[in-house]
Amino acid sequence: MKLHTGTKLVSLAAAAALTLSLAACSGPAASPMPAGGDTPPAGEPAAVYKVGICNYVDDASLNQIVENIRDRLAAIGEEKGVRFEVSYDNCNADSNVMNQIIANFIADDVDLMVGVATPVAMAMQAATEDNRIPVVFSAVSDPVSAGVVESLEAPGANLTGTSDYLDTNSIMNLILAADPEASKIGLLYDQGQDSSATPIAHAKEFLEANHIDYVERTGTTTDEVMLAAQALVADGVDAVFTPTDNTIMTAELSIYETFIEAGIPHYTGADSFALNGAFLGYGVDYANLGVETANMAAGILLDGSDPASTPVMTFDNGTATVNTDTCAALGLDLHQGRHHHHGRELRRTGPIIRLVEKPSRRSARQKYALIPALRAGNDASRERYAGHFARAQGEAFVQPSGRSGAALFHRLNHHPDSIRRRRGIA
Repeated sequence: MKLHTGTKLVSLAAAAALTLSLAACSGPAASPMPAGGDTPPAGEPAAVYKVGICNYVDDASLNQIVENIRDRLAAIGEEKGVRFEVSYDNCNADSNVMNQIIANFIADDVDLMVGVATPVAMAMQAATEDNRIPVVFSAVSDPVSAGVVESLEAPGANLTGTSDYLDTNSIMNLILAADPEASKIGLLYDQGQDSSATPIAHAKEFLEANHIDYVERTGTTTDEVMLAAQALVADGVDAVFTPTDNTIMTAELSIYETFIEAGIPHYTGADSFALNGAFLGYGVDYANLGVETANMAAGILLDGSDPASTPVMTFDNGTATVNTDTCAALGLDLHQGRHHHHGRELRRTGPIIRLVEKPSRRSARQKYALIPALRAGNDASRERYAGHFARAQGEAFVQPSGRSGAALFHRLNHHPDSIRRRRGIA
């Protein structure tokens, strides 16, 4: 069964107590792409700023960042009467390609570089020790532990940016809300991914404090990750946790069915995992991450902001994306307001539930451009989702979507239940 094709997704924004802030290049030749104002003030040529963007890997979360950086720079260019000439490339997790891309940016005399994900930020840091080209990073989960900055408040050198720091306790609480009797959790990650070190340490602390056993399995390639997933099934874990780990994300399409067949939900640190079949991805709004990354870059180039004293931006908005095909295959029913998990019926937790149908492979803009359905007058969609509209207490939306043509995005408000209080979790 291939659940990632035409898959439906549910996004749920977790309760205010479960706040978070989530972590995180095709070939070495980058192609320039102008962004921004082409119409300078009368009699004056538009100032041109060259920006080089390197993405670590092709996935939904990171691609959203890149697209929103481009769009926001274009908008700022129009507002300020300047032009941003953007060169973009993706190294596809190949360090040699990544270093070549960065070398090309430097040879092209860019004014600023943007590194998307921790490995790219670290490579740009090493490449700019002498030339001090400003670097703005994005989706670096723990920039202090990775050595990219001295502190979040005062980065201290030529790098600053936005972090998708993962509040691991929020995911642990979601696991226990869905299955209060969980007694063994699997931790699946790549030991070589800096973005995984801190959240895995936090997960261990949480589980130990709550007297829950855990099993660690790691892998550095897709084949190794597949073996690790099979080992976790043999270990008899009740759920699996993976942070914002690019190695595991890349391998998700190869392992999600292993967990489904074993009845094990896979909780992860980004929505891109859920798009590839994992049960749940929990993290920040990556579109907003891209916008704020562009704002920081523009502040450095246009306003003279110093990266050394520009604080790293973090976010405390937690949004979970649930793959509803995987959810149904695991025996969880999110359409009726209650789940059934291992024969138990549990009330849904979290004050906001969002139901969307996954589009086919499309741009982030197409995936997330929502149209208010009540104003759009889409009677067919309204009738199709009559039950959802009846339960909705907020606005409902229709979204352009790959095969069905429309999908519902609605918001339901719920009262938090007492699962966490009964278990004695603070």
